[in-house]
Amino acid sequence: MESTIDTAKECSSELHLKLQRLENILRQRIRGQNHVIPRVVSVLQRGELGLTKPTRPRGSFMFLGPTGVGKTEITLAFTEFLFGADKLVRFDMSEYQTQESLGLLLGARLGERGTLGMAYDKSPSGTLLFDEIEKAHPRVLDVFLQILDAARVTMASGDTLDFSKHYIVLTSNIGAAEILHIQHSTQATMERHVLTRAQQSLRPEMFARITEKLVFNRLSYDNQLEIASLLLVNELKFLRDKGHELTPHESVLPFLVRRGFHPKLGARPMRDAIEKLVGDAVSTDLLTGGKASGKLSVDESGCFLNIQKSF
Repeated sequence: MESTIDTAKECSSELHLKLQRLENILRQRIRGQNHVIPRVVSVLQRGELGLTKPTRPRGSFMFLGPTGVGKTEITLAFTEFLFGADKLVRFDMSEYQTQESLGLLLGARLGERGTLGMAYDKSPSGTLLFDEIEKAHPRVLDVFLQILDAARVTMASGDTLDFSKHYIVLTSNIGAAEILHIQHSTQATMERHVLTRAQQSLRPEMFARITEKLVFNRLSYDNQLEIASLLLVNELKFLRDKGHELTPHESVLPFLVRRGFHPKLGARPMRDAIEKLVGDAVSTDLLTGGKASGKLSVDESGCFLNIQKSF
């Protein structure tokens, strides 16, 4: 008996230490959204400590704001930390815009699992991410109301799925255009405006059941540089493990921001741009007899990256 109690205490202590680290972990991954992180952490800590009702999901979020500012990234970050990367299941709501798509989600006939059932089979605990929720058909939104209200959904197969061990994340671009164009409004004013728009677009009973509704900022130029730096560090580590030691020149980060940041897509294209531009520099050097190690810099044309040999 004492051994069982000691083991339980150790597990509890490990969980507490892990949850204390959560905010720092998210701050390492997310830039420009410091106002969001503590509120996300608060919900997650309560959920992991068992302080939410057993008939509800562990926590639910609505993340509002422009594309490419960290809504999906923060979801991936906390899911990886708490459960593992394979515990995030993403649904693109642009695929559920018709009434018939309800059958795709729940199964069209007896015996079919539907995409929601298959996601549950893959991950009976973790995070469900529903992107661009405003695009879903009203009948599909009824399913989310059931999940948020009772953490249960009955499938066409006749099975009832229990989502009380999940976090539910809904993302939306409602009000995103205003965020991109508002220049001088305070954070509080912008949040009020976007939340009002979201409340007008969604059913009141659904909006009210979401634990936290959070508005993400557009990214400043300094934030863009920070994100480019994080992604470049990861890419250089990947290449270092393959034997290519590269040191970036100070001109590289501004170049990557110019090529990887999009006014409407935010930082979303940045990772692909960095992988391509750095990868092209490495492959060009290798194909011309080099070892792809040295100083990574912007070439004279200002269009590419190249590698200057170390001697």
